[in-house]
Amino acid sequence: MPTEILMPALSPTMEEGTLAKWLVKEGDTVASGDLLAEIETDKATMEFEAVDEGVIGKILIPEGSEGVKVNSPIAVLLEDGESADDIGTIPAAPAAATNEAAPAASEEAALTSSPAPAQAAAAATPAPAAPQSADGNRIFASPLARRIAADKGLDLAQLNGSGPRGRIVKADVENARPQVAAAPAAAAPATAAAPAAAASTGPSADQVARMYEGRTYEEVKLDGMRKTIAARLTEAKQTVPHFYLRRDIQLDALLKFRGELNKQLEARGVKLSVNDFIIKACALALQAVPDANAVWAGDRVLKMEASDVAVAVAIEGGLFTPVLQNSDTKSLSTLSTEMKDLAKRARDRKLAPHEYQGGSFAISNLGMFGIDNFDAIVNPPHAGILAVGAGVKKPVVGADGELAVATVMSVTMSVDHRVIDGALGAELLNAIKDNLENPMMMLA
Repeated sequence: MPTEILMPALSPTMEEGTLAKWLVKEGDTVASGDLLAEIETDKATMEFEAVDEGVIGKILIPEGSEGVKVNSPIAVLLEDGESADDIGTIPAAPAAATNEAAPAASEEAALTSSPAPAQAAAAATPAPAAPQSADGNRIFASPLARRIAADKGLDLAQLNGSGPRGRIVKADVENARPQVAAAPAAAAPATAAAPAAAASTGPSADQVARMYEGRTYEEVKLDGMRKTIAARLTEAKQTVPHFYLRRDIQLDALLKFRGELNKQLEARGVKLSVNDFIIKACALALQAVPDANAVWAGDRVLKMEASDVAVAVAIEGGLFTPVLQNSDTKSLSTLSTEMKDLAKRARDRKLAPHEYQGGSFAISNLGMFGIDNFDAIVNPPHAGILAVGAGVKKPVVGADGELAVATVMSVTMSVDHRVIDGALGAELLNAIKDNLENPMMMLA
């Protein structure tokens, strides 16, 4: 029977997306790994690949459609011998909002489907006839899956399909072993309990609008990124037990050292920023205080080995937090080059998911905007985030008791108390301070 191609979840936070562009048209023959469409997620524009082979029988969602729910049908794939007349045997696709109209997409989600990496197609041999189970019922499997199963000596009746409506696809047979047959999946309940209503977060849109009747305003539609930021940070602030640690850090030694290094690196076209030193200082501090290099994982804590540091990058309409992996082992010049590249591609929304997912600790620097100090919100599953203010000339009392003027930067570390206790957090922040006030030690 015809197979629905479903809207994929291209990032962990994606609930809906925009079908920006179709790369195929009705009647095109596609193989596993072929590009089908460009989809805008809450983070980036990504290409969507075919999971299986067949013919595009019908496109259900037109280009430019917004608010397409994950797992809702977007097209129909036909197998060998099927025609467009067979499409009537599957349910119609839920409506999706387009740039011209705004009806909401259906909340009913179809069965889970996700794109698979492009892989070499199997040898072009005729697909075995559609198999049947012991009770005579047809087993739904793609032609490619049937060919691979025949080559591997697999009984399709013993496999669980991960495709739409339990259809067996290539990945199912490639991952199966002839000696071990999977038990048939238990039938899903006819109905599922409705999810609990979300807790109210304030007055409704209509209630707010009524408060401003007679006033002139512009209504700004929320895009996917802004919706995701609002949801995730609201959840983080409500569910993560934050506490805050503050320190003043003297930057004069770092600024002098930075100036000397930049003179030496000028011929290589490298210019280190204060932020580069902060990344390195945090990465080395996480190594010095390994119990703080951890993330919250629901019912356990994961202690990380490498220092993967995320850095907040402001973009139009939101922000990204690209992750600099293995920051503790990289030179300052390497960190500087990588950070510039990640920041540029973040602003162009060209980051791949693995470049902004993960990390155990984050940095948010608003000092470059003249902000003296602020408190940042922990971004789960991170255990902490360092809010960095501007370096400002201030009077300080030296070790000899004499009054002097120094460049002082105020930082606030927001911490998830489930992962890091007060004393451990203080130890981590002190290590960051020591690294920044003694910058040459970061090169040792």
